[in-house]
Amino acid sequence: MTDNRTSEVAYLPPAAPPTNHGHTVAAWTAMIGIMLGVAIGAVGMLPGVADVVLWIGVVVVVGALIGGVVLRSLGYGQPKASVRREPATR
Repeated sequence: MTDNRTSEVAYLPPAAPPTNHGHTVAAWTAMIGIMLGVAIGAVGMLPGVADVVLWIGVVVVVGALIGGVVLRSLGYGQPKASVRREPATR
């Protein structure tokens, strides 16, 4: 029988930040608003529809982006990874 174990030391990176792949209130709010704005804008691109409908879609998309950023800053987004700095040694 052969021994497949090695005595090599594994050097692991620091702990990974928490990931939830965008499953946050901020992300959902932004994406639903963007999809709604794009749908409104697409209707505004149809012939015979007033141009104001297209611009309403643009306003909805911009509002959704701003809303997502505001919600993220209020703590409803993915938490940022805390960076731990090691003291420099000489």
